[in-house]
Amino acid sequence: MRVPSQTTKAPEAMAHPYHHAVRSARLFGGKAEDYLAIHDWFDESKAHMGDFRHRALRHHSEGIFLCQSIFGATIENSDGKRVPVRTIGEQHVVDDLGWIPSVKDWFQHLAPQPWMGRAHYRPQAAPADGLEAHSGEPSRASPVAGPGQD
Repeated sequence: MRVPSQTTKAPEAMAHPYHHAVRSARLFGGKAEDYLAIHDWFDESKAHMGDFRHRALRHHSEGIFLCQSIFGATIENSDGKRVPVRTIGEQHVVDDLGWIPSVKDWFQHLAPQPWMGRAHYRPQAAPADGLEAHSGEPSRASPVAGPGQD
């Protein structure tokens, strides 16, 4: 699927998983409830990021295939019709974004931060019982692996 241009009008974004489910029922038959679990799964990340950025976690081709691995290749709707889960996932993503991006499409716009590339963990001295102590705070000491060695 191509990237939408400035002149391409994307479909109006859905506000709630239920609205996606209603659209699925219109497209594939059955009732909205037949599709709600899938659409809820795509939008679960709203619990952690309440704006459009939540979509970076599942609204892409890999997310669609992950959805299929969780829900199975098809579901049977209340009309007895088997509907491919991947098709339902594609509908959800296209309804929200107007196209199906890849993970790379999302990540290439992620601004790298220094903390993303290095782990600053240094084990503390072991206590008498032999268990390693760690304060939970990142250490500012040299990383175990140097740049490019992870």
